[in-house]
Amino acid sequence: MSLGDKQRKFSRMVASLLEFIHSRGYDVTFGDAYRDVRLHGRVGEKLGYGHASSCHKYRLAIDLNLFKDGVFLTKTKDHEPFGIYWESIGGSWGGRFNDGNHYSLEHNGHK
Repeated sequence: MSLGDKQRKFSRMVASLLEFIHSRGYDVTFGDAYRDVRLHGRVGEKLGYGHASSCHKYRLAIDLNLFKDGVFLTKTKDHEPFGIYWESIGGSWGGRFNDGNHYSLEHNGHK
């Protein structure tokens, strides 16, 4: 599957995840999605925060800020039902490696 095909698949998966989250009475705002090379370096180059080969650089990852009744939920456990759903549709959830608000589609061995 080409990178472009993966990016389009990822976008559809994110739409499904957002619908799943909203249908359970939660709200989200976007955190990091694409990490601009001017601030974070090219793939394989580490500038700023994050991994040098982050899926954010491939447009295959998004961090979601989760809210319930207006309260910002920051714990990985808060994201768990959504991470489990994300994994069920083929994604990789950051809660498996202490980054609970991170949702990605694996690319070249990176999550």
